[in-house]
Amino acid sequence: MSLQTQLSSFVLRVAQEFNAAKDRTGNLSALNTVNKSSLVAAINELQALVSASSGIDDANISTSTTYSSNKIVSLLDALKADILGGADAAYDTLLEIQQALTSSTTGLDALLASIHHRVRFDAEQTLTVSEQAQARANIGAIAASDIGDTTLDLVAVFEAALA
Repeated sequence: MSLQTQLSSFVLRVAQEFNAAKDRTGNLSALNTVNKSSLVAAINELQALVSASSGIDDANISTSTTYSSNKIVSLLDALKADILGGADAAYDTLLEIQQALTSSTTGLDALLASIHHRVRFDAEQTLTVSEQAQARANIGAIAASDIGDTTLDLVAVFEAALA
């Protein structure tokens, strides 16, 4: 291989690396900074802007500022107080509520049993004959069996009676 071929191969390989580096850094004109002369200049511009502005504003809600850590903790404490609504310390976490519900379920079991024994209107149920009778009595309904055959063709009965 001649020196000229080796140099050409070398230059092409160096150009590939430069193109890859240029692709990784991006186009400087796409920077949202005033100074677009180099990445270092753009980063220095941003650093100067950050240093010049605290960005903390406890008085106003904004998308360009933030609250101080003290204000954030204060707001979180207020939110916690709102959620707990003055709950006793024994029930002020979800874990404590879960433990209270699972350790003594008699009241919860009674409530669930009571709900289970209600006539539903949003889903089918299987009720005993006595449960059906009690439900009908509670709402003043009559049993389908008391009505008779609901598929009876009354026109046919009428026409037969005319004959």
